[in-house]
Amino acid sequence: MIFFKSRRFWIWLYQTLLIAGALALAFALRFDLAIPRVEIGHLRRAVLLALIVKSAVFALARMDRGWWRYVGSTDLIRILAANVVASALFALTTIPLVLSGFPRSVWIVDFLLCFLGTAGMRFAVRIFYETLKRESAHRVKGLLVYGAGDAGTTLVREIRAHPSLGYRVVGFIDDLREKRRAVIQGLPVLGSGREIPSLIADLNRNGRKIDEVVITMPSASGRQIRDAMANCRFAGVACKILPGIGEILSGKVLISQIRELSVTDLLGRMPTKLDETKIRADLMGRCVLITGAAGSIGSELSRQVAQFEPRKLVLFDQAESDLFRIELELREKHPRLDLAVELGTIRDETRIAEAVRRHRVESIFHAAAYKHVPMMEHHVLEAVVNNVMGTWNLIEAARANHVSDFIMISSDKAVNPTSVMGLTKRVTELLASAMPAGPGCTSFVSVRFGNVLGSNGSVVPLFQSQIAAGGPVTVTHPEMRRYFMTIREAVSLVLQASVMKRHSEIFLLDMGEPIRIADLARQMIRLSGMEPDEDIQIRYTGMRPGEKLFEELRTDDEHILPTYHEKIKIFESARLELEFVEAWIEELRTALAARDESAALAHLRELVPEYQEHKRPEREHARLAAQVSA
Repeated sequence: MIFFKSRRFWIWLYQTLLIAGALALAFALRFDLAIPRVEIGHLRRAVLLALIVKSAVFALARMDRGWWRYVGSTDLIRILAANVVASALFALTTIPLVLSGFPRSVWIVDFLLCFLGTAGMRFAVRIFYETLKRESAHRVKGLLVYGAGDAGTTLVREIRAHPSLGYRVVGFIDDLREKRRAVIQGLPVLGSGREIPSLIADLNRNGRKIDEVVITMPSASGRQIRDAMANCRFAGVACKILPGIGEILSGKVLISQIRELSVTDLLGRMPTKLDETKIRADLMGRCVLITGAAGSIGSELSRQVAQFEPRKLVLFDQAESDLFRIELELREKHPRLDLAVELGTIRDETRIAEAVRRHRVESIFHAAAYKHVPMMEHHVLEAVVNNVMGTWNLIEAARANHVSDFIMISSDKAVNPTSVMGLTKRVTELLASAMPAGPGCTSFVSVRFGNVLGSNGSVVPLFQSQIAAGGPVTVTHPEMRRYFMTIREAVSLVLQASVMKRHSEIFLLDMGEPIRIADLARQMIRLSGMEPDEDIQIRYTGMRPGEKLFEELRTDDEHILPTYHEKIKIFESARLELEFVEAWIEELRTALAARDESAALAHLRELVPEYQEHKRPEREHARLAAQVSA
């Protein structure tokens, strides 16, 4: 009884009736709907043979399975192939009947009728579910799909297959001229992204209300996304986005991945292509130590390195709570990973040397640093001790313990620095590049990039908290611009650069175009559903100590060399002699021990004469007070 209630039984019954009916109709058409009595015997024997042969072929082709409401082009090809094979075998079995007068033209007509019956009914069911069986009209949202490519057409198919979602796709928008006025999946390409406001206005006037626009272009630039968002906002409709096809293939349902636009989308960064084979070969089976492992960059480095199966992963940081959190995360995701957690500071040369020696570290990723520009202007000695001397402690530990690779995270603020933080990062680049090269020596490289979107201390979390509080959003200067990239992309490119190393290079990551901070603030306000300077005020506070309007990516004496990766370049500049560096470090120790800020800065300027010091308020007050007392 269960079989008779199943879908397969009813499909089998339909196909059986279709096989018999198609052959009978083919006979009737052959004889102008009046089958002679003498042909009735041929028809009976032919129907019996057709039922046996075609039912067997259809069963082997699994035509009694599948859901007809989701039928597509691949199913059509399979149905056609099954009918061709079935009709050919049927013709072979009826050859003996030909000698007794069996009409051969019936073969062709029967094939056509059987194919149309098997395919037509399936597509009729799909059309029924996609058109007639929709939810009530007041629950259906009108949708425009921005991008008439693979992702867009796939989205349309899924929306049609799930009418309960309450979406009705009205048409496509695409910026390619060759797609204008084209019809794709029965839907017109209405125009380009610039025309969104006028297109929506025309459609609304004609009773085809548009509620949302979904961007389905994995290769969309940041400018395209920002323009689309602005046009949708002008038209009064929501703008959402579908992630790239790589995320779609992760196993989730396509329609569920439609989401609101985020700040990351506004960057328009293209997906990074990594040579994972080389990265895996470089990291697998090695002991890797990551300093600053609890920070934004360090924790993402830890996550990505763990995927490449190192022999051991050592997390080193002084922030105990954050270190505990990343440890729990990695142990849960990688239960087989040999994970060691070391609580300590790179300022303690004994502690860092002990960790490197005890775990027999082979690769070091150095992400620990003080990085907050305004704060370091007020804590000069702490910045120098942590960033410069801490890095030197790590360099010495790497050399003494024969570490193979040392990769240091640097910053674009190291280029022609105007801040103490940038000055210390430039000094550490010079220290790393001065190390001796050759067989048995540690390979020292630096990777330089700009601001990381959403990292601790970046403007994005600050803006988000200010918007949540109702404003104002504070921007230092209307023309302030910065390079941005996502944390995941930055770390991925650091890993890629680590396998390109020869010795003492400075790698520069492609940061794209600089973004005006004021524009970023406005876009974030709009993403929150409000209008800048109406709902949320933007207030300009003036540049802070150490800041500059535009960040640079290289100094005048650095030469750009290409690599095989489009997003990574090499900068080569003059290197210092090791003997000079070692003597210079001892003199710096003396200045730091004396807590002499001026002497320490003057000493750093010997290595970085291009440093342009900003006048810090407390220093100016001290100078004026000294003049008055004199």
